[in-house]
Amino acid sequence: MAKKRGSCDFILLLIVLMLLSIGLIMVFSASSVSDLAYQNDAYYTFKRQLSWSGIGLLAMVFMMNFDYHRLKKFSKPILVLSIILLVIVLFMPAKHNANRWIGLGSTSLGFQPSEIAKFSVILYMAASISDKKDKIRSFVYGVLPYALIGGLIFVLILIEPNLSVAGTVLIVVFLLLITAGSKKSHLTLLALLGIAAAAVFTLSEDYRYKRLTAFLDPWKDPLGDGYQAIQSLLALGSGGLMGAGLGKSRQKFFYIPEAQNDFIFSIIGEELGFFGTTGVIFLFILLTWRGVKTALNAPDMFGSLLAAGITSLIAVQTIINIAVATSSMPVTGIPLPFISYGGSSLTFTLAAVGVLLNISRYSKVDRD
Repeated sequence: MAKKRGSCDFILLLIVLMLLSIGLIMVFSASSVSDLAYQNDAYYTFKRQLSWSGIGLLAMVFMMNFDYHRLKKFSKPILVLSIILLVIVLFMPAKHNANRWIGLGSTSLGFQPSEIAKFSVILYMAASISDKKDKIRSFVYGVLPYALIGGLIFVLILIEPNLSVAGTVLIVVFLLLITAGSKKSHLTLLALLGIAAAAVFTLSEDYRYKRLTAFLDPWKDPLGDGYQAIQSLLALGSGGLMGAGLGKSRQKFFYIPEAQNDFIFSIIGEELGFFGTTGVIFLFILLTWRGVKTALNAPDMFGSLLAAGITSLIAVQTIINIAVATSSMPVTGIPLPFISYGGSSLTFTLAAVGVLLNISRYSKVDRD
């Protein structure tokens, strides 16, 4: 019988609300100039992000009060649904040379199936592994099925194309297998195959190869493939310790593409400085810590794996986004959780946090 639930992890909830508040402020700051120029409304993007935040918070509250044990029976249907949606999106009208949205483009009426897919893989693996238990030590029964499912989701998202999100799915699958206790030899094999696949997919497309070479030396092509990395570094560097001040970014004046999305961390660095970016990173570290604590104290294996998967997903996306902004890895499109502009990402991330908070309500020990 499931442990009687108590109150949720208030510290985790507070961290998420703080990050969401920072995100709303920074989305407005980063987008207001371009919105005024192109939409004749400085609040255009902010109002949409605010609306999605409201929807996301409602989803979070609902999932926080929906017994996570009941999610187990929906794991297979949600996974199948996500795969169907990933196929459907390939036949939708392309936007910016990609088929990532179902609905009216990237407006408030559209969503990205990849966001559902990320959670569906975590939910399915948590449910399946908790039933198999010791079979996770077997390669055929405990590793291969999840590698195949992760690989299928990877390929479907890659076709959109969206290598960064596809790669994120594989990383989370790998981390869940580690958490579940897979053999080191099996994990090593998967890691080697993953590295080989990453190399093949990176070199197979000219634009991906150019991003790699631009990462190694962005100043070799400052107005081409190295442009985004250079402008991001200029924003971070000009912020100094204290920053130029909230709303006083210069790079958002049409220098950094997607300033409110993929490179919002750079705008934070320019306006709030080293202390501002350090504060944001610290909040994400605290969030990861509380997520891991929830996973360790979950009353059952299903809850533990589900919490670990959700926490891993948020942490991996955060690391990739910040690494791109600081030119620590090639430029790729991953939003900063809770902070970057984007309705689908924000809504599904908040809903996933709701599940995490729900699991924390069944903690085996008192929270401090």
